[in-house]
Amino acid sequence: MTNTPETVIKDIGKVLNDSSRPMKERFRALFTLRNLGGQTAIECISQCFSDKSVLLKHELAYCLGQMQDERAIPVLRSLLEDKEQDPIVRHEAAEALGAIGDPKLRDILEKYMEDPAVEVAETCQIALHRLNWVANSDEESQSKSLYLSVDPAPPSNEKDVDILKAVLMDEKESLFERYRAMFSLRNLGTTESINALGEGFKASSALFRHEVAFVFGQMQDERSVPFLKSTLENTHEHEMVRHEAAEALGSIATEECTEVLQRYLQDPRPVVRESCEVALDMSEYENSPEFQYANTLLAVEA
Repeated sequence: MTNTPETVIKDIGKVLNDSSRPMKERFRALFTLRNLGGQTAIECISQCFSDKSVLLKHELAYCLGQMQDERAIPVLRSLLEDKEQDPIVRHEAAEALGAIGDPKLRDILEKYMEDPAVEVAETCQIALHRLNWVANSDEESQSKSLYLSVDPAPPSNEKDVDILKAVLMDEKESLFERYRAMFSLRNLGTTESINALGEGFKASSALFRHEVAFVFGQMQDERSVPFLKSTLENTHEHEMVRHEAAEALGSIATEECTEVLQRYLQDPRPVVRESCEVALDMSEYENSPEFQYANTLLAVEA
């Protein structure tokens, strides 16, 4: 895929940037570009930040961070600095900068670690911790997670669920250490660790609760469905948490998940209803013989 002609990459970019297309098609194009990587893919993704969809811009920033390409830093910096952007987008830009891990990013993350938008401030604090961790750890320990993602924090070395749960729920502990406990519980993948993660939805931080939902989406374990379902159904919950719960349900893709997602396709919050649309497409993919979700390359080459 790295030898894909530039013209084909640009055609995929046209799908991403076409606001008349269904969100589910644009998401598939985005993740195709993320997988392809390179300067042209970054440019196609960056062009899309003029879109009105907060959800899409959030995912654009996420993908740029996962690509870990320093050429994406300028656009991510400008997003973080732009107070007109939704905090959900700015938070994801900060997390993406942390994922890239360049020590030169310390200044901008420190600048916004007391941002009025608490989601942004907390993300900058976690990203700064990650920069410190990257600077003081070897390359092997920085390798991608079991779930092929660049996580905002490395998993803890602790394996005892009770100890990890205590750290997870300790509001006096740093978010970075609580995230480390979260990712360790994810990697354990037992009923006990899933139930411990489910307790994370009681945390005071919306950012933290949204990460719990994201982790459940990575795990794709049916045992987490009750936690995710109640989170999506809670209309008083922060939209960034409900959106992540919706996408997690889409990745788990049971009949129960599909039913609850369909109920919120007309949710009054655009981020939630668009997430349900995308999640239902993910669910359809998970239950199909399709080889790859990010399949726009095949579509534009056909």
